[in-house]
Amino acid sequence: MWLLAVALIQVAPPPSAVRASGVFQRPGLRESSGVAVSRAHRGILWTHNDSGDGPFVYATDTAGADLGALRVTGATAVDWEDITLGPCPRGSGSCLYLADTGDNGERRLSVTVYAVHEPSRLSGPGDSLGATAPAARLQLTYPGGPADVEAVYVTRDGSLYFVTKGRSRGVRLYRVPKQGWDSGGVIAAEFVQDLPITPDQRIGRWVTGAAASPDGARVVVRTYSELYVFQAEPSGALAPNPTVCWLGALEAQGEGVDFLDATTFVLTSEAPRGVTGVIHIVRCP
Repeated sequence: MWLLAVALIQVAPPPSAVRASGVFQRPGLRESSGVAVSRAHRGILWTHNDSGDGPFVYATDTAGADLGALRVTGATAVDWEDITLGPCPRGSGSCLYLADTGDNGERRLSVTVYAVHEPSRLSGPGDSLGATAPAARLQLTYPGGPADVEAVYVTRDGSLYFVTKGRSRGVRLYRVPKQGWDSGGVIAAEFVQDLPITPDQRIGRWVTGAAASPDGARVVVRTYSELYVFQAEPSGALAPNPTVCWLGALEAQGEGVDFLDATTFVLTSEAPRGVTGVIHIVRCP
């Protein structure tokens, strides 16, 4: 029945190229819930575990090498779901943004995003553990009440965007402008739009990650089974009629996504049932 449903619903083309590039080699890194391509270290990826881990970010590459771990100073981890890079909310430079926004039951009264300068040095493999600079903290709510969010990205003006998973009220896009970091309290995110992604658990159409291209022209939103590539409008809204790329069952618990170039993406997965999390490189038309 599930295969019939996929055959009937899957109308998007598959990637034009797919490569399984590696598996995560660091012990304990088993649930890569988000991925960000470093802008300070060529060839390096940043990732983190899903809920159940401490406030750690891990350095790796597309082969999954263990390149060290860092404790995010001043952060806690309830349910980290995505990581992205963008202009720092205060001062200059590039920051890692860590989204503690997971909410399977849609019950959290507020959620948190941390921002920390991208580390200039890696801590090294094995048991070595460094620490980041102190993290900035943003606490927020969504219009209409709690929502499960696993996809976050930052645009070149420093605005922070949130894409809901689709558990209720469809797939929605929210925004917090850069100046929201100076509010000093809990801030309400702005509703931007409903996205043309129809949730369907049967084929894995729940949103699990997102990223903005470095030039700001495109945004990719991933589900377990698809990539939606949108053109970004000057207003911050995403243009209708995205390009859709069908992933199918490429990753059983696929969560992370980021741009490697205009049409090539790195994908990371969690590791269900004891299977090692994997990394894929895909090219979509």
